[in-house]
Amino acid sequence: MLEGAIKGTIPLTLASFSIGLAIALVVALMRISSNRVLAGLARAYVSVIRGTPLLVQLFVIFFGLPSIGVNIDPWPSAIIAFSLNVGGYAAEVIRAAILSVPKGQWEAGYTIGMSQTQTLRRIILPQAARVSVPPLSNTFISLVKDSSLASLILVTEMFRVAQQISASSFEFMALYLQAAAMYWVICLLLSMVQVRLERRLDRYVAK
Repeated sequence: MLEGAIKGTIPLTLASFSIGLAIALVVALMRISSNRVLAGLARAYVSVIRGTPLLVQLFVIFFGLPSIGVNIDPWPSAIIAFSLNVGGYAAEVIRAAILSVPKGQWEAGYTIGMSQTQTLRRIILPQAARVSVPPLSNTFISLVKDSSLASLILVTEMFRVAQQISASSFEFMALYLQAAAMYWVICLLLSMVQVRLERRLDRYVAK
């Protein structure tokens, strides 16, 4: 089970969250864009992702797409589903974080000759990052637990290993409790990292 966590759960979570975060940033910028088409597309994407269960999204990609001739292996299917899901939720977090930065920070950037892109990258995003760390950390921790859904499409992660062992040993209670304990330990460690990261980014907040 530990091997399943190291080779399955953790890489799956890291890959999905990284890709999802990149998607979220793009979608968040589209949401606050003055272009109505871009804003509308981003709003529709967020609405679909947040309005449908993650399990349904996963099944549509792995079981649904083959019906139209698109076959994707279990691992890529899980990463695609989890990434799109993270992107939908994290986009709203990032959008709110960007909008929470005082407008005076934008004006300060323009005053010293920065372009809009430079102001966003050097002034706004570092401050928005501090605001978004707690909710994004919660999203990451939730993703660690949600990664167990990948076992339903035969991805060999920690919970899938627990299922395989229990099927032959019939020690369901012991193995599932052990899996729960391992998920709890991982999430506890991530919570500790979250606290340290919040303290590190606190210096970027405008006082």
